[in-house]
Amino acid sequence: MNIGIRLHDTAGTNLAEHLAAAKAQGFTCVHIAMSKVIPGFKMSDAPALLTDELAAQVKAELDKNGQTCVLLGCYLNLCSPDLESHEKTVEIYKAHLRFAKKIGVLLVGTETGAPNTGYKTCPECYTEEALQLFIDRVIPVVRYAEEVGQLFAIEPVIRHIVSTPERCERVLKAVVSPNLKVILDAVNLLSEDNVADAKAIIADGVARLGKNTALLHIKDFIPYAEERGQQLKASVPNTDVFSNVVSCAAGLGDMDYAPLCALAKERNVPMTLENTNPGNAVAAREHLEKIGASL
Repeated sequence: MNIGIRLHDTAGTNLAEHLAAAKAQGFTCVHIAMSKVIPGFKMSDAPALLTDELAAQVKAELDKNGQTCVLLGCYLNLCSPDLESHEKTVEIYKAHLRFAKKIGVLLVGTETGAPNTGYKTCPECYTEEALQLFIDRVIPVVRYAEEVGQLFAIEPVIRHIVSTPERCERVLKAVVSPNLKVILDAVNLLSEDNVADAKAIIADGVARLGKNTALLHIKDFIPYAEERGQQLKASVPNTDVFSNVVSCAAGLGDMDYAPLCALAKERNVPMTLENTNPGNAVAAREHLEKIGASL
């Protein structure tokens, strides 16, 4: 299996240091968020900052460390009602798509936003109107991805407009493009309201989205209501709580990785770890490798 890591979860203060750390810990691919690994990089200035010179520098560092970038993150809200802000956001997405092509990235990826200026979860996220808004807003970005020859991927998250595998499937059917793919993060489909049904929800995600999944985000989960979840959040760096579910490094929680590892092996889908820290990242990778070897 091709197992990588979210680059800003590795040790370092700049791109070169982060990539060297990923290599040293045995990872073979990375997820790059430019603003988190390039000192001084601001997403708001991305169209001007994503130059040919920077592309050459990033590509050289990737090659030096034997890494491929499977995901260039551009996690901005495509559904803001502020149209002036939205136009700028689209330009930032386009700049990332052009830059990704120059450095050999597999995917430019995004989550799916909220119909407000604060990118906040709200009841309107789950409406038909919001889903249609996202479809309308993502189509021009996907068409631009087609134009430049770059893959673009959406990541369902229970707190956002595309909150379930079913809603994600509807987006894929509405947009219809070989350049539109899925980032499947199983934990992002969970909340305190459905975590008891995690296995069924993840199975549904694999069944509906597996053929269009180009990347797996890998982390683990524990219900925050449980004492062990609260203790983990308090004691393990880079452990987060979203929707009252603890997100932590693979192997520390309740996730059954067999369906995800099977998908990765069957379709040659890369994985990138999330919610790790330099002290537990190798153990998380080895945990997945052991499961993969048993399948």
